Amino acid sequence: MLSQPRKEISEKVIIGVDPGTQVMGYGVIMVKGQQIELVQYGVIHLSKYSTHELKLKKIFERITQLIEEYLPDEMAIEDPFYGKNAQSMLKLGRAQGVAMAAALARSIPIVEYSPKKVKQSVTGNGNASKEQVAYMLENILKMELSREFLDATDGIAIAICHHYHANSPASVGATSGKKSKKGGWGAFVNENPDRLK
Repeated sequence: MLSQPRKEISEKVIIGVDPGTQVMGYGVIMVKGQQIELVQYGVIHLSKYSTHELKLKKIFERITQLIEEYLPDEMAIEDPFYGKNAQSMLKLGRAQGVAMAAALARSIPIVEYSPKKVKQSVTGNGNASKEQVAYMLENILKMELSREFLDATDGIAIAICHHYHANSPASVGATSGKKSKKGGWGAFVNENPDRLK
């Protein structure tokens, strides 16, 4: 009797990034088939740097270092949410842009998700607290996570959200550089090419 060739299970490494100007969280997961394994998670402390420029430099260097160490296939990053303070929004957008630039320099596809979408994907509730997200991640990953790093658990949640949506029709265009969902910088650029001159 001839034996059937074994079907290889595809592996994918995803880095999830929760942008911030004081603390930036990240999570690296490996997906084998439908199994999710946590590879690494942590935070980049930025409050000790005196200027915004130094913070941006540190973000770029650390994200580049993580990319070189874990060789992610894709990056999932949280959209800056629209707050009342325009200056904070601008700084957060710059932090996100610098993290994205580190991935783009290595030709890593990037997909953006709103905070609500991430929470909805992981907990079923778009208004879940950071603690509820961390609790659900522990159930998904079947391991205990440090409550000290709630920004890092947000990074993990973003990566898992991307895994859940990676094969949905809405994301097919997103991974090729076109945004098919509403919102985000990519959508703005696609919808307003004349405003970039």
